[in-house]
Amino acid sequence: MTINLKMMKTIYKKSIPVFLVALLFSTGCTKDFDEINTDPTAASASNFDSNYLLTTCQLTYTGSTDFSYETWRANLIYFSTAIQQMSHVAGYWVGDKYLLNEAYAAAYFERAYAEQVKNVADLIKLTENKPELNNVHQIARIMRALIMERITDIYGDVPYTDAGLGYYTKNYFLKYDKQQDIYTDILKELEEATNALNPAGDIPSGDLFYKGDIQRWQRFGNTLMLRAAMRLTKVDPATAQAYVTKAIGKTMTSNLDNAIVRHEEPGGRETVNRISQVITQSYERPVAKLSKTYVDMMKNNNDPRLGVVAELDNGDKTPANQKGMPNGYDQGGAATDITKAVDYTGLENYSRPSEWLVKMDGPTFILTYAESELLLADAAQRWGIAGSAAEHYNNGVKAGITYFGEYDLSAAAIVTPAAADAYLAAHPYNSANGLEMINNQFWLATLFNGYEAWSNWRRTGYPVLTPVNYPGNVTNATIPRRLPYPLSEANNNGANYQEAAAAVPGGDKLTGRVWWDVQ
Repeated sequence: MTINLKMMKTIYKKSIPVFLVALLFSTGCTKDFDEINTDPTAASASNFDSNYLLTTCQLTYTGSTDFSYETWRANLIYFSTAIQQMSHVAGYWVGDKYLLNEAYAAAYFERAYAEQVKNVADLIKLTENKPELNNVHQIARIMRALIMERITDIYGDVPYTDAGLGYYTKNYFLKYDKQQDIYTDILKELEEATNALNPAGDIPSGDLFYKGDIQRWQRFGNTLMLRAAMRLTKVDPATAQAYVTKAIGKTMTSNLDNAIVRHEEPGGRETVNRISQVITQSYERPVAKLSKTYVDMMKNNNDPRLGVVAELDNGDKTPANQKGMPNGYDQGGAATDITKAVDYTGLENYSRPSEWLVKMDGPTFILTYAESELLLADAAQRWGIAGSAAEHYNNGVKAGITYFGEYDLSAAAIVTPAAADAYLAAHPYNSANGLEMINNQFWLATLFNGYEAWSNWRRTGYPVLTPVNYPGNVTNATIPRRLPYPLSEANNNGANYQEAAAAVPGGDKLTGRVWWDVQ
């Protein structure tokens, strides 16, 4: 790795605050203030190394340094269980019970703007109009699109145009941009920034994703453009097809192009894997299980991933012995206590994520070749563009099976290409139900990325999930379609919040819908 994450810990804690303080005091009230009060060895807008800020942007995208705050609440508690990849019986895991916890629903909004959007906005500002930092600048634009796409996918209309720019614009009460306008700009930014990358130009030294490999960044940018375009399949298929066409032949070419942050355990809580940090807690590990829906789909199809992703509490990884926990249960409910489940034989007999998947120094996958190929397969099946749906499907499935080996490089943890080929031979692509096959595989390949699994399910309706009917649920026993805005926005950004909340189709609640998720 070009930059050590232990160094990142120091950079994150010290360099950024020093830089911000330097900026704050750079507007002194006397003509000699700067000369008298500026330490020539301290960080400032003129000498700050923007590569450090790039590292911060990439690391915080994997989750908050505040003990995985929004990862815990949004990705795991809400999305991973709502989408039935995981299951949990603690009452505060509300995602598969369809209950509203306002603080949890607000978590991603509140942390992403403070910890992700602000940093990437600063990075863009620090590198603009500096030819010697062209590639860092274009990567920052791509990173902003990556960050903002997730925020708008969760909430819908959100602050976008001026987001993160309060220091520069002095505008602290931000209007919410329409999601349609946000996506229009995201697609434009991805196309422009990716085309402006120069493999012969500057090499970012703080790049956790690709270690400064600009050609892989070009493929990442085009793959992200593909994903953003495919998000519009229900609401604006013409725009979706136009941008997919622009990406064809320029997307990821193998698992070597996967965008990955490789964490470090010795680095402390700032640098460990955010998912692992949560799931390995002593009060989470015994009850954070893989969903019955997820395990059954693998088990019923002899999926070679099952023996890698799942284990019982005693460490048994034998595929035949795995059993997923049904969603919508708790501990103590009269009718919903997990002991009332038909197949209950003890919590220890439900499958949990394997030891290989929850290592503190394990990787976070940002965007993968498997996702890229399955999205191309979807486009090919849906519109007859992007080549052969069957070929992209085979590539995507094989990549989605074999990439799990990145979690642990020991032989037992790796699913071989031969095993993937055997699985494909037993489950050949069938165009008659092609979209279902493609998007079921997308769901299987995005374990721990509940954000994308949930968004792709809302876009396609696959996999076909049976909702739960937990007592007191607030969705009329339907899977949540979005998260409500934070109550803090009502208090601090009242008029803009009220306008945005009133415009949500279906209302500002779990059953409301974002613009691209039309019925």
